[in-house]
Amino acid sequence: MFNSISDKLHEECGIFGIYNHKSAPNWIYLGLYALQHRGQEGAGIVCSDGTTLTAHRGVGLVNDVFPAHKLARVQGHIGIGHVRYSTFGSSNLRNVQPFLVNYIHGSLAVCHNGNLVNGALLRHELEQKGAIFQSTSDTEVIIHLIARSTKKTFVDAVIDALKQVKGAFCLLVMNHDELIAVRDPHGFRPLWIGKKGRSFVFASETCALDLVEAKWIREVEPGEVIHIKGGEMTSIFPFRKVIPKQCIFEFIYVARPDSVIFGKSVDLVRKELGRALARIAPVEADFVMAVPDSSNPAALGFAHESGLPFDMGFIRNHYVGRTFIEPDQKMRDFGVKIKLNPSKDTVKGKRIVLVDDSIVRGTTSRKIIKMLRRCKVKEIHYRVASPPIINSCFYGIDTPNRERLIAYKMSKQDKQVDIEKIRKYLGVDSLAYLTIPAILEATFSDKRIFCTACFDNNYPTPTPYDFNIPPRNHNTIKDSSLDDIRHK
Repeated sequence: MFNSISDKLHEECGIFGIYNHKSAPNWIYLGLYALQHRGQEGAGIVCSDGTTLTAHRGVGLVNDVFPAHKLARVQGHIGIGHVRYSTFGSSNLRNVQPFLVNYIHGSLAVCHNGNLVNGALLRHELEQKGAIFQSTSDTEVIIHLIARSTKKTFVDAVIDALKQVKGAFCLLVMNHDELIAVRDPHGFRPLWIGKKGRSFVFASETCALDLVEAKWIREVEPGEVIHIKGGEMTSIFPFRKVIPKQCIFEFIYVARPDSVIFGKSVDLVRKELGRALARIAPVEADFVMAVPDSSNPAALGFAHESGLPFDMGFIRNHYVGRTFIEPDQKMRDFGVKIKLNPSKDTVKGKRIVLVDDSIVRGTTSRKIIKMLRRCKVKEIHYRVASPPIINSCFYGIDTPNRERLIAYKMSKQDKQVDIEKIRKYLGVDSLAYLTIPAILEATFSDKRIFCTACFDNNYPTPTPYDFNIPPRNHNTIKDSSLDDIRHK
């Protein structure tokens, strides 16, 4: 699904796990709080006391899903947690992770950050063999593959299953006394290892490790399987080695600025994106302002490089959730107005540089520009800290069909993006994007290790369109009772 209010891209989810801590559920709860920006549709925790796996899952924000009396139902010293934003599968309780199941060898739980490009095909093949699915999430495919594996050990069964999938996957998998963390060979999504005393901690971003006061150890490497059993951690590299293709949009938009991912500070990279934008597309103006909050570091970088002052031209309402119910067609603009409001005296009569991290469909950007025009802004120079998005992501970022992307729709016959046409549509005095070489340069890293498929169509794996998947006909089952679970 794609958020009808915001044009922003959304990450599918965040994951957090801990091994060997008596207060595991509480620390996972806090870790998920730190990762809330990665998913706001649902949250869940599964823990083990060595014998029994208990779980609680719910639709909504972490604070709403886990009131104290419900968090208290989840007990154990090993556990995993998940916050969800749906990219594959609809948004309902059946798709909220971690998934917890009984199978021939006991119980197992899985949570997944990413997207399987062959997930639909594998699901069809499994259904042809009699498998029954309870969700529409591609993560459930992984559970079936683990359960069907003939390998003798838990870790070997997980590896056997993952050798059959393609795409992006950061996984936490557990049974009653083992915890496994996996990052796919391309390393599309980030995953960190931390230590809290004698406990091992795993998190999508370092900001979650900071909140639980865990020491950063290192990132799980692309293609690495971390297996913890009996307090001992083992590292395995079972997959064919490929060139990493880490998601560049983690730096541009998804990750929290106070995190370190792919070995670099998100805040410093975003500021460098702004500096590069100022060098590529300078302009005379009175001040620089951001579309808050994700664009703030890039706007600061632009201001520092250009020598222009930075000002808060927009005030953001931080008490608004991700969704907003619009009573009728005429009130669609309120989806933007309820979140952002211009500071009229700050922007009136001024020439402004408006910095944004990305433009997806362009509809929200256009509404923002109209809000500024009503405040009698003299000039609006729109600067975008990423290249034009011309393709969908198949690796865990929520993007609409490319026909809805403004840069794809407004491309010339030679497939070059028509920047002037976009400028006129948005109603700004000038418009400039960063180039792909510029964003890669801003990461201070080897330029070959990033995925830029949404900008240049160079996908590092097959896409779902490369697989012949028969059409499906099925009804959706709604069941609000799928909440608390106990498995032995």
